[in-house]
Amino acid sequence: MISLKEKSFFLSILFMLLFQSCSLDDGVETIDPPNFEIIGLWDLVEVNVNPPQDLDMDGTASTNLMNEMECITGSLLIDGNLIWTFEQSVINVTAITGDLFSATCNGTVSGTGNWFSDENEVTFSGDDILSVLRISEGRLIDEVGEDLPGIQSFVYALRIPE
Repeated sequence: MISLKEKSFFLSILFMLLFQSCSLDDGVETIDPPNFEIIGLWDLVEVNVNPPQDLDMDGTASTNLMNEMECITGSLLIDGNLIWTFEQSVINVTAITGDLFSATCNGTVSGTGNWFSDENEVTFSGDDILSVLRISEGRLIDEVGEDLPGIQSFVYALRIPE
């Protein structure tokens, strides 16, 4: 029969071996920290379409619906707690004839969730409104890639504090 002193000794040896085998540098790749440079309030600055449209009938067609419609707004808050909050106009586009379309704003859509980013893109989880935005030249781009009546892309610029 093993004495209490011997049991304690063997348990001490066992614990020492366990702790030495579980070091912080055990060969497992670490996860890079998020790209905190994207933290801030981002404003929608472009809603790009193809082909260009003259919805405001001023004689100048534009690929950016924000140049044609005053009702379009949008913002994306990306905070340091890895939470995002989003609100944007819903844009309904209807074919008229040929390459002509009409568009209206129909309320807003909003969402929230968690985010993670590297140097190239921001990935969103939570509400299904956003999934991945590409980072390019200081802007966030949602590349939908559809011709009218769809949207090519939504572009967001970081709001500069006044």
